[in-house]
Amino acid sequence: MATQRYDTIVVGLGGMGSAALYHLARRGDRVLGLEQFDIPHALGSSHGVTRIIRLAYFEHPAYVPLLRRAYELWRELEAAAGERLLIITGSIDAGPPDGTVVPGALRSCAEHDLPHELLSAAELHRRFPGYRLPDGIQALYQPEGGFLLSERCIVAHVMAAAAHGAEVHGREPVLGWEALSGGGVRVRTARGTYEAERLVLTAGAWASRLVERLVGLAVPERQVLIWMQPRRPELFTPERFPVFNMEVAEGHFYGFPVYGIPGFKFGLYHHLGEQVDPDTLDREAFSERDEAVLREAVERYFPDAAGPTTALKVCMFTNSPDEHFIIDRLPDHPQVTLAAGFSGHGYKFCSVVGEILADLARDGATRHDISLFRLDRFADA
Repeated sequence: MATQRYDTIVVGLGGMGSAALYHLARRGDRVLGLEQFDIPHALGSSHGVTRIIRLAYFEHPAYVPLLRRAYELWRELEAAAGERLLIITGSIDAGPPDGTVVPGALRSCAEHDLPHELLSAAELHRRFPGYRLPDGIQALYQPEGGFLLSERCIVAHVMAAAAHGAEVHGREPVLGWEALSGGGVRVRTARGTYEAERLVLTAGAWASRLVERLVGLAVPERQVLIWMQPRRPELFTPERFPVFNMEVAEGHFYGFPVYGIPGFKFGLYHHLGEQVDPDTLDREAFSERDEAVLREAVERYFPDAAGPTTALKVCMFTNSPDEHFIIDRLPDHPQVTLAAGFSGHGYKFCSVVGEILADLARDGATRHDISLFRLDRFADA
């Protein structure tokens, strides 16, 4: 069989790869998207119905301009798909005034003139009665936060890419790739061999399998989410319960109103700190501790949500050493662009990361400031 040739090949069609596929196809590339599982699937980092989007970004103010563009692109995708993908609830960033979350969120609000309110725990409870945070905790409310329908966004990006001529292969694992001496790349899969001028690698927890430089820089971690039937469901609707990040003594938690699955959705960042092999991770096995560490926090801080468990799901974070993203071209192979290490807070950026990856692949540069994400910051690693 003759080797097929494309302008660009995208490996991995989860949140980031599906967006890159769309932006490349939209610009006229003959593009091939390769996914080792179904599209979408529940074996990586993008399943579980919803993902938080928020503007008051405590992690670093440099993310805020990217978020503003991400919101624009999510709305464009909604219009193209003809369905609602981004639901606004407002967002809460809560924690002690001398912690990480609240000061970081305040810094982003100040530097980017974001509308916000700073509430005491009592004021938060009066406005949103589902919250029962202790005295001494502050809560920054930002009205533009909300959540994305993560699997539906992947479907929308892939369908829009296909409408622009993209070729999409599911259940086709990539076995390896090589740079060609005359330029371009060759990709070998379980079904065939393909060549292209450019390669975009968005393989999530499998990234270090394809790029040796990412070993130790993009590390998969097991993550567990719980859904619980609220005792007072009227307090946990999207209209009455903002999404949140919460920094308390027990850890850094996050959560959502009831949507899509019958329960209040809740998680602990870096759950039990378990580094894993994505190929051997048992996604159906749960320990008593998995549920207990989440249920105990819900009972303490959201007691009206702490009814019976309705679902537990495993997903993965892929963590970089500093928990900032890795988005760059490979120094020795500039025809290869990669995105990895999104460290549990990347999904909200998929729309704009897709745009950035298309910029880097086609033009070698982007108008967006991605200096925080360059691979060479780990030069000594």
